[in-house]
Amino acid sequence: MNDKTRTLTDAIVRAMQDKKAARIVSLDLGSLDGSICDTFVICNADSTTQVAAIAAGVEEGTVKELGEKPWRVQGLDNALWVAMDYGDVMVHVFQTEMRDFYRLEELWADAPATEYTSEY
Repeated sequence: MNDKTRTLTDAIVRAMQDKKAARIVSLDLGSLDGSICDTFVICNADSTTQVAAIAAGVEEGTVKELGEKPWRVQGLDNALWVAMDYGDVMVHVFQTEMRDFYRLEELWADAPATEYTSEY
């Protein structure tokens, strides 16, 4: 993971922690063939309201810290799974049941994973 990607990932994780996201993990996809980006950052929350708040917090935090806005955001209409595309970093904010159903960590099980503590 290059320095720019690491800095962006760290800012995203801090924003997730500030909004009390659960089970925050990053997957380093850079060494895998066919990966669509360098890093996935994944978290979940128990309500759609909190999912939307986490996504908003990530966008606000990355703009404030780094001047970086996501290229595209999908899923805010129902806030069950919000995907945020930062180019080299993809952010996935799930409602807990959706994360348990899709299990992205298992889909990308070959990728090195880093787990982060939740601040609550």
